[in-house]
Amino acid sequence: MSLPEPRDEQSRVLPCHECDMVSAHDFHTTGWIECPRCQHPITHHTPKDTLTPALAMSALVMLTLSLCFPYLGFEKSGIERIMTINDASIELATFDQPILALITLLTIVILPGCYLLAILFLHYALTMKRHASISKRLIQILPTIQPWMMADVFVIAALVSLVKLVGMVEVKLFPSFWTFAAFAFLLLATTLRVNSIQLWERQLGTLQQPRDARPGHTSRSQNLSACHHCGQLQNCHNTHCIRCHHSLHERAPLSLQRVIALLLTATLFSIPAQSLPIMVTTALGKEDPATIIAGAMLFLKHGDWPIALIIFTASVLIPFGKIMAIAWLCLATRRTSPMNMKTQMRLYRVTEWIGRWSMVDVFVIAIVVAMLQIGQILSVAPGLGGIAFCGMVIFTMLASHQFDPRLIWDNQGDNLKTQESDVG
Repeated sequence: MSLPEPRDEQSRVLPCHECDMVSAHDFHTTGWIECPRCQHPITHHTPKDTLTPALAMSALVMLTLSLCFPYLGFEKSGIERIMTINDASIELATFDQPILALITLLTIVILPGCYLLAILFLHYALTMKRHASISKRLIQILPTIQPWMMADVFVIAALVSLVKLVGMVEVKLFPSFWTFAAFAFLLLATTLRVNSIQLWERQLGTLQQPRDARPGHTSRSQNLSACHHCGQLQNCHNTHCIRCHHSLHERAPLSLQRVIALLLTATLFSIPAQSLPIMVTTALGKEDPATIIAGAMLFLKHGDWPIALIIFTASVLIPFGKIMAIAWLCLATRRTSPMNMKTQMRLYRVTEWIGRWSMVDVFVIAIVVAMLQIGQILSVAPGLGGIAFCGMVIFTMLASHQFDPRLIWDNQGDNLKTQESDVG
């Protein structure tokens, strides 16, 4: 099937992947293009993007330097110990926690490194007009990798660990600490500039839409379907996108069933995560297991209430709050009574964004275990609660990513007709 012609050289109609509204935009406008109904950022116009690969290259240099030098160290009773970034995973594997070790290494080193290399290769391929098949695959994969890169979370975990250790040992900061912080910042700056629709435009040419697509109405109401990858509007009966050839679905298949299954799994993981110790400290032969709540209470007892608040918020409030928020969003898809849709979408976006920050506790475990190994004097081992907590965080993140927010808008029906007319 041939692609329809665009309306003109500057104006494009774009579907919103969060509310399904079709809206017209001038592609020569600088900055982000947002959906006029739900304010979801759709795309931005960057025809000659040289800053993104520059940021990616700088981030890769910082990551390489971070892996080559010591990260943190301490001294206690004449005994010194130095850890590297890799030690955070190596020590976890030593204590028979290969899953935690692999997750830590993947999220702070491997996935970010692969993401940055993919960005550099992609921009080279798009500029030189080469390796089209590889480029298409990378454009599809990049959005999937992005939520699982957690270098910035690891930096915050390192700061929490410093506060936790400063009363026990004399902590030293080495060059890798600063280069890794710079890497996390540059990685974040790179991801904020990457946009799939713009990349597909550079790969496949100008995004085109049907002439009869009406701005101010949903795709579904016009018997159209939007490709979630390249943004192409087309007949809703198509099984594959006529532009990028990916599978096409009017709504994410079995979205609610998957979300509910993932939420139930996360809830089951929450029981051992909160009841079993996440770390076991051994000092002079005496073991002292600590749960998440016990760790927060210890900081509170010593007067470090800001750190106690951070731990309690990231480890208790956010995971359970996220489970309840996603459960509410699932219920909202069944409601036909009028709802404040701005509030619903704000809840969805916050839930999707904030879940990864619960990994702070997992990274704190990795750093403390890697640091505090002084034989019989003092040692820290990971507990079973750590792997359960990590599972809880991962399954809540999967649940939020599987949820299709367009389902909430679908059931509002007649309640939104006035809004659509206003947008049009």
